[in-house]
Amino acid sequence: MKFKNFQVVPKMIFGRGSFAQLDEVLAAERKHADDFVVFVVDNVHQGKPLESRLPVKKAQDILLWVDVTDEPTTVQVDGLTEQVQQFSHKLPVSVVGIGGGATMDLAKAVSLMLTNEGGSAKYQGWDLIKNPAVHHIGIPTISGTGAEASRTAVLCGPERKLGLNSDYTVFNQIIMDSELIAGVPTDQWFYTGMDCWIHCVESLEGTFLNEFSRAYAEKSLELCREVFIENDPNKDDKLMMASFMGGMSIAYSQVGACHAVSYGLAYVLGYHHGIGNCIAFNVLDEFYPEYMDEFRGMMKQHNIQLPQNICKDLPDETIAAMVKVTKSMGPLWANVYGDSWQEKVTDEMLTKLFRRI
Repeated sequence: MKFKNFQVVPKMIFGRGSFAQLDEVLAAERKHADDFVVFVVDNVHQGKPLESRLPVKKAQDILLWVDVTDEPTTVQVDGLTEQVQQFSHKLPVSVVGIGGGATMDLAKAVSLMLTNEGGSAKYQGWDLIKNPAVHHIGIPTISGTGAEASRTAVLCGPERKLGLNSDYTVFNQIIMDSELIAGVPTDQWFYTGMDCWIHCVESLEGTFLNEFSRAYAEKSLELCREVFIENDPNKDDKLMMASFMGGMSIAYSQVGACHAVSYGLAYVLGYHHGIGNCIAFNVLDEFYPEYMDEFRGMMKQHNIQLPQNICKDLPDETIAAMVKVTKSMGPLWANVYGDSWQEKVTDEMLTKLFRRI
């Protein structure tokens, strides 16, 4: 038996106010006078207090404000990469992603594309990246996706939504400062936090489960409950740690049915990852029966209203497109059903499932 040998984030800083150490971290990477850093920052922070705290050297660094209103795409990654290449003939000494999972995934993808030829769509899949990425740093300003811990940068490409999954995708450094996630709108906070909760459920209920994944998932789930059910006074710190630990859990196992279905919703209908996961999970009673009451209870507690009947009357060809994306997620379905997953994951089964959404 061959065991998985995966890369983890080698350096991390955790603590309220730790964002202030970013300049010090980058100083260690700047060896020459013309060394530069690429900042990839969610444009929700443009004109806000965080902008004035960015340690950008105005004469030499490049600041890229990114719009993640829609799911990140391979086209967007290739455009950002081109901007960096036009900015300097040298490679940057670091790419810093500041924002939610989508922004951090864009930063990871840009760091990879600067050292790997061809468009990013070429690398959607598992272990297709050939060359190490530029040094890259992840700083979440909303917690739940686990992007700070994961080995993937999830992108919508020309054919499907799929990540650039590789050991080279993992951040070299992360900074987890819970002060940065204060003030996130309730709906977004809930949907993104549920991404973490769902990571844990899919890990614990999957065929790939092992004691490494179980340990992280169980603790992350406990923290999520303290955040979303008990309203713990330290909920921002706890959610930040839950996000990281949920990401670590699936790194040594895999996500499952909910993520597979939500990828179809995202690619065809454009639903963001967090809300897409919640919409999908709400109809997966036969997959995760032990968790449905808790999930719906948390939605009720936080007054979350999910869209209803969004697929009921869609044209058959639209449903077929979502089925095609969802069915292509082989490793995810293998985590649900094992090696025989193709016998169970049929077009008919998925079509009926989507019609219930």
